[in-house]
Amino acid sequence: MLNREELREIAEIHGNGNYFVSMYLNVNPVTNPKGDYVIHFKNMLRGISDGVEKKILKKITADIEKMEAFIVNNKRGFRKGLAILSSAEGAFWKDYNLAVPVKNGIIVDRTPYIEPLLDIINNYQRYAVVLVDKESARLFLVQLGEIVEYGEVHTADIPGKHKKGGWFALSQNHYERHIDYHVGLHLKDVIKKLETFLKAEKIENVVLGGSPEAVSMFREMIQKTVADKLIGAFSSEMIAKNNEVLQKAMPVIAGYEKEKEKTSVSELMTGAMKGGNAVIGMENVLSALQEGRVMRLLFVKDFKESGFACKNCRYITKQKVSACPYCNNAIEQINYLVDLTAQKAVEHGAIVEVVSENKELSKAGNIGAFLRF
Repeated sequence: MLNREELREIAEIHGNGNYFVSMYLNVNPVTNPKGDYVIHFKNMLRGISDGVEKKILKKITADIEKMEAFIVNNKRGFRKGLAILSSAEGAFWKDYNLAVPVKNGIIVDRTPYIEPLLDIINNYQRYAVVLVDKESARLFLVQLGEIVEYGEVHTADIPGKHKKGGWFALSQNHYERHIDYHVGLHLKDVIKKLETFLKAEKIENVVLGGSPEAVSMFREMIQKTVADKLIGAFSSEMIAKNNEVLQKAMPVIAGYEKEKEKTSVSELMTGAMKGGNAVIGMENVLSALQEGRVMRLLFVKDFKESGFACKNCRYITKQKVSACPYCNNAIEQINYLVDLTAQKAVEHGAIVEVVSENKELSKAGNIGAFLRF
């Protein structure tokens, strides 16, 4: 999974005479039903051959061959976007199978090109999940339906409950206060590390999990800066596997995102009705997209629409035309107009949000966009 620390380390890499090949490819199976992205990849290679010096091409031949083999051999495993950063000379390789589309492109340079990956981190919602009990804690990052564990906090010297009776029974209350004191120190340490994590990764939302007692104590101790980021909690054992933590956290995240979707749709509808920087309906969205004005695209999940696309420049429209108005090439009918619209929005630097069932947006044509101007 993408994370800022890894990208920061990659950004600091210098080739020392070596070259890096950074490749971004739209592998969405909907817009590439026959594996067309392989063709797009080879077309990009031809562009590289024409624009890069022969001595540099010789240096990156191994990178290109490895990328091509990776793409061909993993066809069925791709999601929507693929990013590969490679330097065979420097023994460096990173690949990211992304849940969001990316703009096709290959960049050859002395350093890796990571701008599209930074855009994904900045534009798509990320969540911190902290799992706590009285002597340990685990930190996770959740983004685009994936979870990665980032660290663990363990306080080994917290005293446990002793046997009842005898001399010890006389100081039972005192001893329990002693335990609570140490648990409090442990939770303070967890909160400190969580604050550092949130700041480093620039995360605005936190999901809390663990035993009910530990979760309650944690809530009481957190400062307002963290409390304001807390969107919900769930019960879980500390030994839960990553996918089990994700399964318990997702209902909390889904509930939060649904409320956010309602707010976004309401703002979209208000903006469109008042003639502000917002439009609704496929025709209006496509018009704004062609003008490069779309800043944030919203559409209802599973919304399908057919239309027409230029075979050459991929101009898209709902209206049947005899030839492309931009390059005069042939037009073909397509059944994946919504996906192609989303892809073009990404290429223009827009954020794409898929909205769960929403009657208000459905009545307005299932799609809308906030505009830059």
